[in-house]
Amino acid sequence: MNTINQEQKIDFTVDKNNLYKEEAITDLKVASLRQLLPINVDGTKDETRDAIYIGHTQLLSPQGPIPIQSKMAAKNLKEAIDEFPHAMQQALAQVVEEVKKQQQVQKQNESRIIIPGR
Repeated sequence: MNTINQEQKIDFTVDKNNLYKEEAITDLKVASLRQLLPINVDGTKDETRDAIYIGHTQLLSPQGPIPIQSKMAAKNLKEAIDEFPHAMQQALAQVVEEVKKQQQVQKQNESRIIIPGR
């Protein structure tokens, strides 16, 4: 294992100035919110930084669940709850756009395949 770490030179150092305590909030239906609360290395609340809110939900598709998440520009939990629907709509639009791009690339790659006898 030492050889692997030396070859890849992965830095596993924890950034002590960027610590957050995570809390999960859900409505048990569609919304899942992650509230990241800034803390100091001793576990006390860091008053110099704002909390971060990340919304998460899943859509069901024939291929299985599709996770959708988005960081939200909210200052508190109420703002995050209010922003959740809009943030998820935007994230969904991005996912749909990415899927369309992938489908176009796939079609282009398929058209380059030369099949003998055709």
